[in-house]
Amino acid sequence: MTGTPLSLPEELLLLGLDPVRGRPLTNPKYLHYGLAGAALADLEAAGRITVERGDRITVINPLPLGNAIGDGTLAALPAPAKGGKGVKAHRWVHGAGRPLQELCLRVLEKRGALRRETHRALGLFPYERFPVGPVDLTGPARARFTAAVEAGLPGWRDRLLAAQVAACDLDARLLPGAAGRPHRRALRGLVKECWTSRAVHHAVQQDKSAAGG
Repeated sequence: MTGTPLSLPEELLLLGLDPVRGRPLTNPKYLHYGLAGAALADLEAAGRITVERGDRITVINPLPLGNAIGDGTLAALPAPAKGGKGVKAHRWVHGAGRPLQELCLRVLEKRGALRRETHRALGLFPYERFPVGPVDLTGPARARFTAAVEAGLPGWRDRLLAAQVAACDLDARLLPGAAGRPHRRALRGLVKECWTSRAVHHAVQQDKSAAGG
């Protein structure tokens, strides 16, 4: 498990958690949406899904991939049906993110990359935190992300990850200050290039509009 390459949502989750405090670095709901978008991007790359009619997800190959996150994501999508319209991407992202995060957390716990800590607010209300575990995968993930951004994101996977980072408002925490401004601008431009990050951005904007209203 430790030596298995990280999936896109696993890598995003490692980037999205404070390594010491174990808290999300962005709005927790936005991170949920980003993880759902990243999982969809992995499924598309594996030839399991496609998007039709602009924003509807269609399963084109229901065969399992053999990993918990990919298979869990595939199982959460509507089964392929003749003449079916598929599910709207931003709606699926909005609803699937939280259970998908729990799945990613369990996988990363098994890797030893995160540890689950239970605390109580005011001594009564339980909540959980996920700091770095005995196997540090967060440091390498951050180093890879920074190096890829500084190199201009040459790889398609780097671009997919960066687009999800920007779509869930994580870019300002990973690329802060004036020095990071040009990189943040570049990442924001990537959001429009991929339907999965557009779906995440749509879900985030819906939340912001609802909060503003």
